[in-house]
Amino acid sequence: MPHTHDSPALSATDQHNPDPEAGQSQDHALDADGLDRRNFLSCMAWVGTGLLWTMSGGVPSSSRLGAQTPKKGELFFMQISDSHIGFDKAANTDVTATLRSAIEKINALPTQPAFLLHTGDITQLSKPSEFDTADQVLRESRTQKTFFVPGEHDVSVDGGSSYLERYGKGTQRGRVGGGWYSFDHSGVHFIGLVNVLNLKAGGLGSLGAEQLEWIQRDVKHLSSSTPIVVFAHVPLWSVYPEWGWGTDDGARALSYLKRFGSVTVLNGHIHQTMQKVEGNIAFHTALSTAFPQPRPGTAPSPGPMTVPAGQLRDVLGVREVHYIPSNRHLAVVDHTLSGNSPEAAFAAGEAAARAHASSSAPVAVGGSAAATASSAQGDVNIDNFAFSPKTVKVSAGSSVTWRNRDDVPHKIQSADNRFKASPLLDTKGVYSVDFKQSGEYAYFCSLHPVMQGKIVVTR
Repeated sequence: MPHTHDSPALSATDQHNPDPEAGQSQDHALDADGLDRRNFLSCMAWVGTGLLWTMSGGVPSSSRLGAQTPKKGELFFMQISDSHIGFDKAANTDVTATLRSAIEKINALPTQPAFLLHTGDITQLSKPSEFDTADQVLRESRTQKTFFVPGEHDVSVDGGSSYLERYGKGTQRGRVGGGWYSFDHSGVHFIGLVNVLNLKAGGLGSLGAEQLEWIQRDVKHLSSSTPIVVFAHVPLWSVYPEWGWGTDDGARALSYLKRFGSVTVLNGHIHQTMQKVEGNIAFHTALSTAFPQPRPGTAPSPGPMTVPAGQLRDVLGVREVHYIPSNRHLAVVDHTLSGNSPEAAFAAGEAAARAHASSSAPVAVGGSAAATASSAQGDVNIDNFAFSPKTVKVSAGSSVTWRNRDDVPHKIQSADNRFKASPLLDTKGVYSVDFKQSGEYAYFCSLHPVMQGKIVVTR
């Protein structure tokens, strides 16, 4: 729900009584020019400075931040994402400063947005001090109202209890988590979802049956002409499943929104702008305020990416969103903190990541770097979002030790709860487990469930 800084919460009219006049949009399959939007944009990456995706005639037009002066009756809000307060590695040694730069950029606008949406990973390690710092910076915003959803880094230590204590007032509390909610503003229905809890081995983001049923109930009473904005951390569409960039049950959630003429889905998590249009639904992922990640398939793995000196602010940014009654799609404008195109910095960072991975590649065991390793004492390194080796054989009574060499935290979780989960392992973190009984023990990273491994214990 909204996190306000010395300001009143949304009025009852804003929260539960959308203006039927302001919420009108054209509810038909084709735009006025007869062009079907399905698959018109497919995984389009950022290619300029502040692209304005109006979808009017299918032609995007560019704009500088603040150049789109809100008109009478127009809703204007900002999205920020992936602040990762507490991160201090090479990709960005001062994430608090870059979050503050994002807030200053918004504060400099001649017209302030109605509110901010923060789409998760507020913190790096879910520490109270990290949440405190984020709150302090956000209080510097002239926009005194912020809505949140959690990222996996915000719920990694205590299953989201600290997050919900701070930001969960008025949200839904489910049997296996919680924190989802909806509100109405200026004729638009907003739905904040949580897809970073109760992740399963090999899976992507997950909403769960309870939240899915709530979504269906939440929109049941709405007119099909009501514009919908959905915001969550992990993308609801399959951006790149190989890296865990998608939501297992996202399609089911979106099926409840097919009858609406205008649906906009805003996400974070992948630290870059990508857009996709499927019929009436427009998907947008956002830049981070902390560090970039490689574009899909351009580097060996996801994770914090270091770009050339002086180019960090080319790949960090904020997003402005405008809703004008009678327009079918919301206008989405992405902006870097520097005002420069991120293309060159992304390409340089990805090339450096590939070169580093090539120079530090492990020597293949049995013909493959991911082959089984056997020893009395098992050692598993966590590198490039992978367990190496993926399968370890040890004799009963031996221990297995995991060492995190990545720049982000990981958490070792038994797939079937046969051994105790690790604490959150930050960079250089170490965790050991004694295996006394023979058998096979599957495990995964509960923050990044596409990461899987197996311990084989022999007599």
